[in-house]
Amino acid sequence: MELNEIHIDILKEIGNIGAGNAATSLSQMLSKRIDMNVPEVSLLDYENVINSIGGAENIVVGILVSFEGEIEGVILFLLKKEFVHMILNSLLGTELHGFEDISEMEMSALSEIGNIMVSSYVNSISSLTNMAIDITVPSLNIDMSGALLDAVTAEFSEAADRVIFIREKYFCQEETIYSHMLLLPSMSSLEILLRKFGMEI
Repeated sequence: MELNEIHIDILKEIGNIGAGNAATSLSQMLSKRIDMNVPEVSLLDYENVINSIGGAENIVVGILVSFEGEIEGVILFLLKKEFVHMILNSLLGTELHGFEDISEMEMSALSEIGNIMVSSYVNSISSLTNMAIDITVPSLNIDMSGALLDAVTAEFSEAADRVIFIREKYFCQEETIYSHMLLLPSMSSLEILLRKFGMEI
């Protein structure tokens, strides 16, 4: 499967719209103004994804959601410590000193935030393509980023050999925080998605 610049531009547009909707949802959830840069959207192999999120041993929160319907695949939403601290401090007034201290209530809050933001992406794809897409209940884990990505690719072997990688930079008051969204469609779903925009691979 070879993607040209036009294909990648389409994927970038999907990422841009999804990220904008996710920022709006996050702002409403936290009752804070959230601004963002235009997200960086690229098509990467797994090794480059790991390098882009700080290395395989970087501890992160991973929120995994499967989507199904007219297209299928998985979305892995990765949150670094700074992002997690901002969310928990805004929602619950708690300080995050380390992932080992995170409570069940805090895990639940993170799962809900992740679900809302992932839904923003899926709804954007659905609206742009007029396709019916459903998502599963999110699964949340705290682990090394390399282990999380390995688990996803092992569980969903139908994924294409490259990942749609979306890096977002948010500004909330005086804080600058980052999140990473990994969209892994099946190979057939990626073809369907691009055909919806009049593109053939």
